[in-house]
Amino acid sequence: MSTFTLTTNMSPAGDQPQAISKLVSNLKNNIKKQTLLGVTGSGKTFTIANVVEQTQLPTLIISHNKTLAGQLYQEFKELFPNNKVSYFVSYYDYYQPEAYMPASDTYIAKEVQINDLIDKLRLEATSNLFSGSDNIVIASVSCIYNIGDPREFGSTTLDIKIGDNWTRRNLFEKLVSLFYTRSELEFKRSNFRVRGEVVEIWPSYADWMIVLEFDEANNLKKITERNPFSGHEFELQSYRLFPAKQYVGAGSADSKEIYEKIKSDCREQVEVFKSQGKMLEAHRLEQRVSYDLEMLNELGFVNGIENYSLYFEKDRKVGDPPYTLVDYFHHLWGDNFLTVIDESHVTIPQIGGMYFGDVARKKTLVDFGFRLSASYDNRPLKWNEFYARIPQAIYVSATPSQFEIDESKNHVIEQIIRPTGLVDPPITIKPTLKQIPDLIAEIQKRVDKHERTLVVTITKKMSEELAQYLGKTFKVAYLHSDIETLERSKILDQLRNGDYDVLVGINLLREGIDLPEVSLVAILDAGQQGFLRSRSALIQIMGRASRHVDGQVILYSDVVSPAMTMAIDEVNRRRTIQQKYNIDNNITPVGINKSIRPQIIENPQISNLPPDPLIDIDITSLTPNMRKNHISKLKKEMRTAASDLDFEIAIRIRDKIIEIEKL
Repeated sequence: MSTFTLTTNMSPAGDQPQAISKLVSNLKNNIKKQTLLGVTGSGKTFTIANVVEQTQLPTLIISHNKTLAGQLYQEFKELFPNNKVSYFVSYYDYYQPEAYMPASDTYIAKEVQINDLIDKLRLEATSNLFSGSDNIVIASVSCIYNIGDPREFGSTTLDIKIGDNWTRRNLFEKLVSLFYTRSELEFKRSNFRVRGEVVEIWPSYADWMIVLEFDEANNLKKITERNPFSGHEFELQSYRLFPAKQYVGAGSADSKEIYEKIKSDCREQVEVFKSQGKMLEAHRLEQRVSYDLEMLNELGFVNGIENYSLYFEKDRKVGDPPYTLVDYFHHLWGDNFLTVIDESHVTIPQIGGMYFGDVARKKTLVDFGFRLSASYDNRPLKWNEFYARIPQAIYVSATPSQFEIDESKNHVIEQIIRPTGLVDPPITIKPTLKQIPDLIAEIQKRVDKHERTLVVTITKKMSEELAQYLGKTFKVAYLHSDIETLERSKILDQLRNGDYDVLVGINLLREGIDLPEVSLVAILDAGQQGFLRSRSALIQIMGRASRHVDGQVILYSDVVSPAMTMAIDEVNRRRTIQQKYNIDNNITPVGINKSIRPQIIENPQISNLPPDPLIDIDITSLTPNMRKNHISKLKKEMRTAASDLDFEIAIRIRDKIIEIEKL
């Protein structure tokens, strides 16, 4: 059996050894819930990696967005190069859910564009889980959505070994039942093709193709794993081929019985509508379900098939929770796996809110005859359902909420000492009178030393106006919610490189922002009550200055709010502990020197074409024929952006196409 092996030149330092020891001991003593309260820059990821190696538990790590999940995926791939580290996030470049707005009688059909690379990585994740216990899956909250029964996925496989006898018909029928498609011209993932006595299969979840060579008696004489680009190959004695998609229920042999059940439920719901005098809704539902069943019968698939998932899943009844990625862990290892919830103070509320938004949207569709009530059962997990499925969990956050602390009882493990000896920055409170001249003077001190500054405002308008004003003296950029994620990353990299002296923002300068060059964080309106100036938010923002040896925080406020008091007390508490540790151990703090790493999740075969000029063209100046040509160009750019994981750019182009089509 494969084992987790941590591969690194680093050794646990600072608070990491005691945190690792306590976390591991608690897990071995069957402590179900723990919290790792790790300050910014204390190496929480490395601590969790050591816990995984020492416990040897299959691990699911959940992050609250794709960007942070991608960072974690990169880090764990580097720490565990010889183990299975997978990436499982939503595979949509953009996603417009099906919806109906009664007020304007507007029906919006589901519109999606699936990212081929992320689809491969998701399939790789579920396939890896069936290939050994040395699995770490980095997931976003999409892991609480329905992906089908893991028992069906695990049993729907093709096991082949040297010496097997296969007729061509039997082999092809088996491949088709696993949702592979024969293609002699374009050969890509999820396809197979024939070359004389050779059958080539490209697994949906792999970068390598499988080549099967048969003798004249149809006996399998050779299995080769080959890279389709480089030509490198390895001979195998056997191979297990997993399905080409995760949801395999639609291939059920009981399809006739399933279709009859759908028709029966449709008739019942139609009669209910008629009894209420809703003739339009009754007719609409009847037409919709009839069309869907015809498509299912002829093609085995229909747009919106997920709304019928309940009928295809064995042993699942109305109201039962869906099968999710978490169920794969349960199916394979029972309760003997670990769940890590990263930035838990943000991720947990996000998980808890997913169900309610989904139900609200579908209720309108069901009430107006667009969907059967069974569509409710294609849903994310409710919080209590998710919670019941994570037997052993570690909540990770610099600012855990009261929920995590209460759940962990006495098992809140603090990781306050940084391996570098850096301490939390000192905090100064200054009045708002003449705050801008004072801020300019403080920024100038940092510019003179080639250091960077973050200025945190409370509104978008303020951030824009302040950035414009400071731009007269310094090189300034600003961030707010209208700036796409990838553009934000570019701006942050430019700040680190010295292209900017100052970054002005709102609440985007918090979780997951790693800026070692920043030595000053200035927070305007620090005493305002609310989410953006809560205890947790203030601690997270102030933490951005904790990676620099001369880090400092300035709070501009005429009042000291309760949130300010609690945040300052907590930072000072940590600072006192850190300074004492450094004195006792004769440690001199050193700054972090961290290179800017390129993203590991990218498709190197596709160039990144800048779509902005096409987007910026004045469409009202174009003739109808010119608009058609422009739409064709935009669609090409959209596909390029989607393939290159430029999610926000793909959405912007899609919206521009819709805008032009309306004209």
